[in-house]
Amino acid sequence: MQLQNKVAVVTGAASGMGKEIAMLYAQEGAKVVLADIAEESLNSVAKEIQRLGGTTTSVVSNVAKEADIQTMIDTAVNEFGSLDILVNNAGIMDKMTAAAELTDELWERVFAVNVTGPMRAIRKALPLMIKQGGGAIINVASVGGLFGSRAGAAYTASKHAVVGLTKNVGYQYSKLGIRCNAIAPGAVETNIGADLANVDPSSLGLQQAMIGIGVNPRTGKPEEIARVALFLASDDSSFINGTVITADAGWTAY
Repeated sequence: MQLQNKVAVVTGAASGMGKEIAMLYAQEGAKVVLADIAEESLNSVAKEIQRLGGTTTSVVSNVAKEADIQTMIDTAVNEFGSLDILVNNAGIMDKMTAAAELTDELWERVFAVNVTGPMRAIRKALPLMIKQGGGAIINVASVGGLFGSRAGAAYTASKHAVVGLTKNVGYQYSKLGIRCNAIAPGAVETNIGADLANVDPSSLGLQQAMIGIGVNPRTGKPEEIARVALFLASDDSSFINGTVITADAGWTAY
C-alpha cells in the first residue's frame, strides 16, 4: 500500500495508461479522482475500481477547458480533503502531420490538450500542495518529446513543451517539498493509435515518423507505464525530481 490515504487526480483515466495508473493507485491505497472526456468509459473504470474495493470518484472533464480543470481539482479537495498526486496523462496526437500541412486549428487543439491542460492543472494544484507541504506531479510526455520525428510537428513540439514544463516546475518548487517528473513512453498499446486512421500512407509526416519503427524492440503495455507512475508518486522516488524517465524497451537507446 505505497499510496495509503493519498489523494490523486488522473486525467485521461477512461482508458489506456490513465486507466491502468488510476487502478494501480487505488490498489495501492490512494483515493483517486478519475477525469476524462469519455463519460461512459469513465464510469466503467470507476465501477471497476469500486468493485475491487478502491475509493474513487469521477469527473467528466475536457482538459482543454479551464473550468473543467478547476472542477477536477476542486473535486479532489471537496470529496477527499486534499491533493497529493496529480497525473497529467490526457493527450492527443496529430495524425503525423508535417509542418507544411499543419493548420492553426490542429496546432492549437494539440497544444490545448497536451500542454495548456497540464499547465492549468499544475497551476491549480500547486497552491494546495504548497499549503500542505508537498506533493507529486507526474506528466506523461513521450519519446516524441525527446526526439524530432516520432510524430507530426504539433505533437512533437507539444511533448517537448511538456518536458520543459516538467523540469521548470520540478526545480522551482523543489524546496517546497513538491516533485514534478515526466514519463516518456515509447510505443504503447492504447487507443491513441486510432489517430492514424485514414492517414494517407504517402504523407511525408507519416513516412518520416515511421522510419525508426523497425528498431523498436516491442510495444509496451499500459500497465508497464502505470508501474513507473506508481514509483514516481511514491516515496521510493523521493530523490527524483525535474527529470524524465524513458519507458520504451530500449527503443531510443539504438
